[in-house]
Amino acid sequence: MTQSKLSTLKKNVAPYEKNDTKSSIRQIINTLGPLLLLWYAAYLSLSVSYWLTLPIAIVTSGFVIRTFIIFHDCCHQSFFKSRKANDILGTITGVLTLVPYQQWKNSHSIHHATSSNLDKRGTGDMWVLTVEEYAAAPLLKRIAYRIYRNPFVMLGLGPIFIFLIAYRFNSKGARRKERINTYVTNVSIAALYALLCWAIGWQAFVMIQGPIFFVSGMLGIWLFYVQHQFEDSYFENEDEWSYVKAAVEGSSYYKLPKVLQWITGNIGFHHVHHLSPKVPNYNLEKAHNATPPLQKATTINIRTSLKSLRFRLWDEQNKTFVGFKDIKHMLGKPNRAAERMKRSAPSMQGK
Repeated sequence: MTQSKLSTLKKNVAPYEKNDTKSSIRQIINTLGPLLLLWYAAYLSLSVSYWLTLPIAIVTSGFVIRTFIIFHDCCHQSFFKSRKANDILGTITGVLTLVPYQQWKNSHSIHHATSSNLDKRGTGDMWVLTVEEYAAAPLLKRIAYRIYRNPFVMLGLGPIFIFLIAYRFNSKGARRKERINTYVTNVSIAALYALLCWAIGWQAFVMIQGPIFFVSGMLGIWLFYVQHQFEDSYFENEDEWSYVKAAVEGSSYYKLPKVLQWITGNIGFHHVHHLSPKVPNYNLEKAHNATPPLQKATTINIRTSLKSLRFRLWDEQNKTFVGFKDIKHMLGKPNRAAERMKRSAPSMQGK
């Protein structure tokens, strides 16, 4: 695709950036309503069998993901026309999903502005090293990177570290508005959880909220991971990096079954979202279908997406992700990547 064609894509998608208040309100109802009802159903099922509670909890976790998509749209100011309405709803849904609104909004905006830029990694994205950087890294950094990229650590411990620890603290240099929002979110979460523990008992609360938290957190990390970590992705240095190309070629079209597409708020159309973050989630599929060039984006499904679990490093020469086994011959050979590697820091705070 030529640069001129890439440049016209954003203009073609522009008509779908308009949000619809009725559609937004409808989505709030069909998301938060089932979330609350399912949570209550999970509580009632405890008196029958915990084997009944678990599947209800898993379904509930899907609506937590859908709630996060609303939160996500509020961060982009695409859910409502009113900034104040987006900020209020974003803060409320942030409490329900354990994510501080202002903190995530700021880091995620950096993610969009720097996605696939090799010279601007480290904020709101997954930790990615190139083959050369890994080969030039000291042993301890290689070990840390291997641990970080291990699927069991990323998907198993990741939710605990990110949602229960990392998001509870402000970053250095955070502005007053962001710091206060994080404090309000933390206090609100503590109050909500304390109220539920008082109402139904802490044991029942843990038995219900535990699996909901873990499954939704794991799926959230997986969605963010797989939509940028696929074999034919796009990464370039600053002087060759293109925002439009990063959106179209560096973000996947995750083609999911209709039920899962609905539950995940169409976020599988990630290439459309990165091209134009102002498009509300309920318009993403429409924008995709109406723009033929976007339909040529890298398409993955549940089966093919599992291959990304073996992707560990970005190969700059071949423009593809590779595994650790593929670069054994390069280990111990320092090179020009050493300087740039110092600017690459781990971060799992973008979802």
